[in-house]
Amino acid sequence: MRVAVGQFAVTPEWRVNAQTCVTLMKSAVEQGAELLVLPEALLARDDRDPDLSVKSAQPLDGGFIQHLKAQSCGDTLTTIFTVHTPSDDGRARNTLVALRAGEVIAHYHKLHLYDAFSIQESKRVDAGQTLPPLIEVAGFKVGLMTCYDLRFPDMALALALQGAEILALPAAWVRGPLKEHHWSTLLAARALDTTCYVVASGECGSRNIGQSYIIDPLGITLAGAGLSPQLVVSEVSRDHLLTVRQQLPVLENRRFALPQLI
Repeated sequence: MRVAVGQFAVTPEWRVNAQTCVTLMKSAVEQGAELLVLPEALLARDDRDPDLSVKSAQPLDGGFIQHLKAQSCGDTLTTIFTVHTPSDDGRARNTLVALRAGEVIAHYHKLHLYDAFSIQESKRVDAGQTLPPLIEVAGFKVGLMTCYDLRFPDMALALALQGAEILALPAAWVRGPLKEHHWSTLLAARALDTTCYVVASGECGSRNIGQSYIIDPLGITLAGAGLSPQLVVSEVSRDHLLTVRQQLPVLENRRFALPQLI
């Protein structure tokens, strides 16, 4: 199966961002991809207003997703991204959306909010309460995660133990000292922890690092992007996945049960 990651700098205008997503979706289809992962919080972003994403929240049947649904009607591409959806009293949820054939096939409210490095996502965003579902894409089972979830290995492991073979991760990884190193190290670590492929998209621009990656179950980078808007594509192989899991059976060799998860 061919998988793709697309990255771009989100603007303050949701219609502009929706059109950029449509362009990336078209390009992914043209290159034969069956899974596309886009960045986190795609509705709106403005460095002068850190709360704009929440202020711009739309429901799952809002104009942004309707625009992407219309594009997805004519193909079988599965597209994964996050947007903010309204909750109570001017707050929102950071909602991962999986879209295919004109329909939302799954969604997930981000569990781990980014209250770290002097940022407090929980100030305006409500955390989810349940693990995300697995979805199936071209015979692969795909686990869903969002950005800061990457720092919690028990979540990735829980998805792998449920059967995930690919971990899909939209992100907006904020720049800062050693942050690029954290990003690349954690992506490789989650691949090795779970013997899953990791398909991770990072928003680029003045605030976030970009650097989207497709990583194999041995932590090897198959394809990656730099700092600029880009679409990268790579093959993932079930035979390779099964070979790695035979050689490195960490999921079978575990001796301790996970603590009870939400």
